[in-house]
Amino acid sequence: MLSKKTSYWRLTMIFTGIVFLILVVTAFIMFIILLLRSKGILQFQLSSNPFRLFITLALISILLGTMLSVIFSRIPLRLLRKIMIAIDALAAGDFSTRINLKGIPELQQLSKSFNHMAEELSSIEILRSDFVNNFSHEFKSPIVSMRGFAKMLKYSDLTEEEHNEYLDIIISESDRLVELSKNVLNICKIENQAIISNSKEYNLTEQIRRCIAIMAQKWSAKDPSFDFECEEINFIGDEDLISQVWINLIDNAIKFTTAHVLIHMSLHQYNDSIRFSISDNGPGMDEETQKHIFDKFYQGDTSHATHGNGLGLPITKKIIELHSGTIYVKCANGNGTTFIIELPIQK
Repeated sequence: MLSKKTSYWRLTMIFTGIVFLILVVTAFIMFIILLLRSKGILQFQLSSNPFRLFITLALISILLGTMLSVIFSRIPLRLLRKIMIAIDALAAGDFSTRINLKGIPELQQLSKSFNHMAEELSSIEILRSDFVNNFSHEFKSPIVSMRGFAKMLKYSDLTEEEHNEYLDIIISESDRLVELSKNVLNICKIENQAIISNSKEYNLTEQIRRCIAIMAQKWSAKDPSFDFECEEINFIGDEDLISQVWINLIDNAIKFTTAHVLIHMSLHQYNDSIRFSISDNGPGMDEETQKHIFDKFYQGDTSHATHGNGLGLPITKKIIELHSGTIYVKCANGNGTTFIIELPIQK
């Protein structure tokens, strides 16, 4: 890619060259006209008054220069019109629009940048469409389920066991709807947040221990085991937001694995950063799932066998980015999943 300075001087020289070419051609034509007059081929009278002669030649030169400018300007104007048509098509929603400008490197770079922009806008539009579809599906499913079982409760021939079972399903689906609403509100709030406003120093290691205890109680039926390799570390950040990160990651590690799972976690400080990792021995993820795992409402489990709404990891990623950190996933399909978080130490 050309540097800005190189590109600037190249374009300056090109436009200077065009102006110079117009002047040279104008002077050449004037010379030919005067030469033809001196040989008697062209017949016209020139004033003997030096001032009038100067004005006459100046007007002829201006007229010729204007005509030549119109001719030469058609080349860059044609390119500009082509770009304007492509921009209008893109603005109208045709994200398949592409341009292919030939010539100097700047025009080729412009084509490349424009086409890259069109590809990015197309990807954003696809994600927006998927977001709306998934959002509608995730909200509609529990509502339809609750409505169906509520209707069934009106039947008078239900046994007490069936009655209680249907009530439990309605309660479970309503809890799922509440959790989904809470997550949607959370991610909207976090996405509109540009800075950490409630930053303070606290014991990060102890916070993770508390989250482990909460998740162990929530998933007691699966009887998970935890191996937490750590050192005592203090961290400056939003305690409530960071707590959501550990809850989401531990919850996922248990949710998508079998009973009696062993969750391995580590927390260490390296120079000016903190590194946290959490690993499970579950089924892992394929490459396609890894590409989209942080997309809103994306779920690798297309069968929806496990309850979830695909918002936990997008929320987690946004919180980490708010703290100027990074999160990424490493896994081999069938050999477990590892999430790694790196957070800078605020001083």
